[in-house]
Amino acid sequence: MDFLSLILMVSGLCLFEIISSIDNAIINAEVLRTMSKKARGWFLFWGLLIAVFVIRGFLPWIIVWAINPALGAIGAFTATFSSDPSIKESVERSAPILLAGGGIFLVFLFLHWLFLEEKNFGLPRTEKFFLKQGVWFYAVVSIILAFFSWHALAIDKMMAFGGIIGSTAFFITHGFKQNAEEGEKKLISGNLSDLSKIFYLEIIDATFSIDGVLGAFAFTMSIPIILLGNGIGALVVRQLTIKGIDKIKDYLYLKNGAMYSILCLGTIMILEAFHFGIPDWVSPISTFSIVGFFFVKSVKCKVAH
Repeated sequence: MDFLSLILMVSGLCLFEIISSIDNAIINAEVLRTMSKKARGWFLFWGLLIAVFVIRGFLPWIIVWAINPALGAIGAFTATFSSDPSIKESVERSAPILLAGGGIFLVFLFLHWLFLEEKNFGLPRTEKFFLKQGVWFYAVVSIILAFFSWHALAIDKMMAFGGIIGSTAFFITHGFKQNAEEGEKKLISGNLSDLSKIFYLEIIDATFSIDGVLGAFAFTMSIPIILLGNGIGALVVRQLTIKGIDKIKDYLYLKNGAMYSILCLGTIMILEAFHFGIPDWVSPISTFSIVGFFFVKSVKCKVAH
């Protein structure tokens, strides 16, 4: 990997981490306003270390290690930099399982937003149409999973199982996210201790980080690069939480950009699982292009008002 490709990949990871964490940052900011200065400082420092090194570093490492147990802990972390042919072969052989699970997870995440979630309409005709067809969400994702599994079974039954795991992970984490908004209201209005609020924020942060971690594998299978890109993104999100979250809310269509990026990355992961040759630059360039489009659209809307 040359230096330019590395910079492009890390930049793409950083941007994707930022836009996929906007909802999480908004929840954090609202709850932090109800906490003491000391508690806010503790969360913003130690919470950042936990978010970067434990969640965004530990989780992808565990995923790769779980799929490649023969590599061992160190081998799973450094696999993409190893010159050992057996390690490279093991990673290549198991990659479709991870790509299938992550791809299905991200595609389902996008479809849930498209069919069921209230939104600012960045593409009004399309998004309004699908929002009116919300009753079809579960039918659509079921058909997609069945279609994917049928074709994956013809290649590798473990890849098909990876898709099922991705579907399962989506519905589990979605349950936690659904409770996040209600929990936020209780924390803001309730008489809970700062310690309880910190524990809540860490759990929510872990839940929301799964999107970014799984999406990162569309960019690279390298844990150190994922840790670097997502870590920088998490640091930027923390700064936005402190200083600029109200300004971010003014950019109405950033969430749309995040979700269409998620669809694109999920599709890339599924195609790669089926051994379509997708160049490394496609994921970061598509992310920058999609987010850039909706950012410009947000700026024009802001100026118009």
